[in-house]
Amino acid sequence: MVKYFCSSTDIRSAWDHVVSAFWQRYPNPFSTHVLTEDVVYREVTADHRLLSRRLLMKTNRLPRWAERFFPSGMARSVYIIEDSIVDPVNRSLTTYTCNLNHTTLMSVEERCVFQDSAEQPGTTLLKREAWISSGIYGFSKPIQEFGLARFKSNQVKAMKGLEYAVSNLQGTSASQKSEALMKRGRAALAGSSAVRQIVLC
Repeated sequence: MVKYFCSSTDIRSAWDHVVSAFWQRYPNPFSTHVLTEDVVYREVTADHRLLSRRLLMKTNRLPRWAERFFPSGMARSVYIIEDSIVDPVNRSLTTYTCNLNHTTLMSVEERCVFQDSAEQPGTTLLKREAWISSGIYGFSKPIQEFGLARFKSNQVKAMKGLEYAVSNLQGTSASQKSEALMKRGRAALAGSSAVRQIVLC
């Protein structure tokens, strides 16, 4: 038996901004449990798709009842593999993630699709799916229930983290535009001043 989760969210930002923010979402104040992220593989295909594989390490705080299933010397950190495909032609970003260790206790597989919305310009549709399973005989059902509850909580934090990254990206973009405008203004003033000086002379 596997627990299944599915949700759809409208992100009120253009697809380009969301994809750019996706790569810059760590660190953020909503995902302090993410300790490291490393690019393992990256390739641009002949049809211009960007394929990436990243390895993330996260802390894994367990409830007390789950401690009995862990040997005392076992690491509490979880390693996550994240495969992603950016398709600029169809304007979609698809990600697949799963945990590499502690899979007997709980395995969480997730698929996310960030798609440019044709119906709502400037909006990105996110469809998220997850499959949660456990190999602990006799306890798999409560473990899956716990995993589903934690996943729901974490995906709320993940959305806040992504929105934080989008906001930072837009803020940076706005400040860069403002700085460029100020530079142009200063240049224009300097030019007009020079003209006045020439006329006065």
